[in-house]
Amino acid sequence: MMTAPLSAVDRPSWDEYFMNIARAVASRSTCSRRSVGAIVVKDKRILATGYNGAPAGLRHCDHTSGGDMRDCHCARSTHAEQNAIVQAAKYGTPIDAATVYCTAQPCLTCAKLLVNAGVRRVVFEGDYPDELAVAILREASIELDQHVGPPR
Repeated sequence: MMTAPLSAVDRPSWDEYFMNIARAVASRSTCSRRSVGAIVVKDKRILATGYNGAPAGLRHCDHTSGGDMRDCHCARSTHAEQNAIVQAAKYGTPIDAATVYCTAQPCLTCAKLLVNAGVRRVVFEGDYPDELAVAILREASIELDQHVGPPR
């Protein structure tokens, strides 16, 4: 049975499309505290993905009884943005002038890495209370857009 093609109104915008993929990437997180996903996109093509969690091949994060927690953060986990940048570097994929879609606002360390990687735009969902990270991204003239998608 054939179905009619979606109309332009039914199709997701590019930002919604890529945020949907970032959400799917987050589902692979190995951190039991929080699941975050990030994708690096340039010219409407996905260059790299990353999710937060323990280093590859090591045991997953464990937060029972405060395990792996230091100063209210998971000390074992690498952030999704960091992992996406590392994956691009590992496979020799340049990400200069790319856009990063992330299911959470970048922290200060991730913001600095995104600046140094040459990222031009960050689209994120959710909040991460880090005003200095926002200031760093803005000072570097990186476009920062909070995506508000349809209710889930």
